[in-house]
Amino acid sequence: MAIEDAEVCVWREGKAGRLTLNRPAALHALNTNMCLLMTKALIAWADDPAVDMILLDHAENTRGFCAGGDVRMLAESGKSDGKQAREFFAAEYRLNALIQSYQKPFISILDGVTMGGGVGISVHGSHRVATENTVFAMPEASIGLFPDVGGSWFLPRLEGELGTWLALTGARLKSRDALAAGIATHFADAGQVAKLKDALCKEGLPALQALETRADGSFSPYLQRLNACFNLGTVEAICTALERAGDDWSDTQLERIKAGSPTSLKVALAQVRRGRDMQSFPDVMRMEYRVGSRVVMSPDFQEGVRATLIDKSGHPKWRPEALEAVEPKDIDLIFSPLPGKELQMVWED
Repeated sequence: MAIEDAEVCVWREGKAGRLTLNRPAALHALNTNMCLLMTKALIAWADDPAVDMILLDHAENTRGFCAGGDVRMLAESGKSDGKQAREFFAAEYRLNALIQSYQKPFISILDGVTMGGGVGISVHGSHRVATENTVFAMPEASIGLFPDVGGSWFLPRLEGELGTWLALTGARLKSRDALAAGIATHFADAGQVAKLKDALCKEGLPALQALETRADGSFSPYLQRLNACFNLGTVEAICTALERAGDDWSDTQLERIKAGSPTSLKVALAQVRRGRDMQSFPDVMRMEYRVGSRVVMSPDFQEGVRATLIDKSGHPKWRPEALEAVEPKDIDLIFSPLPGKELQMVWED
């Protein structure tokens, strides 16, 4: 089928309901319309006997599966009343929750950059196929945000402290690293992806049986040190443990952490720890909606976007600048209930 002008192309092919992200100039970064289009299709297909599974991919000849969300829009909204940002979060988080609870196989082909919003529309599905082009990361702390889209749920459920490490450092998992970490469930050569998608539409899940399902990651030799350092209770303690380790790997992780917003880092650690003990995915998304509604209007987010995307200086001036200056009460306030009506995880208008 030819790719049309829609930001998400929606159609049926064989056994599959097809969703193809089609915003190549932005590496398929999500906006509100894309989230609504996918939600509408998934609701329609949920009870359609002609649709056995969902297949999510991106338009060909681009290097990103989905590079995140529309950060510039979020920043502009955050400068004013934040209404447009909250509308986006509501649409995105409802989509994440719908995927997480979907009763049919949901297969994502992560053949490219998979960050932020791209993680949210894939990692909660039943099957995720990585390739040598896959680059997974949750780098939100580096722009004053936090690893949302259900990061509070899936990150603490990865092996050991992998999720804490990913949340605080924004480390990139490339190729088979995504499989080794449990982000992907399968691995395929990029050159075989077209044939794989054809086979999935014709045969369904049996087409995945020949793919790799286990791999060692480039981080594997450091797992013991990673778990020892990142299972501590504060970001400051984690940094101290990395400093004391005094090896190249630990120094690199420490450098990555120090590049992030101190407030965002503490929010990220708090969300991973809180999410680990939560039993309801919709409740997790309500928590993230509270956090996102506040963080998007914060000075650090505005500064992170300026330094990273606008003038690209790469040297944001965080407020406060030091981890020690971020008070626990400030973090508790970010997680506290919103005034008025909470986001409801329902699919009806």
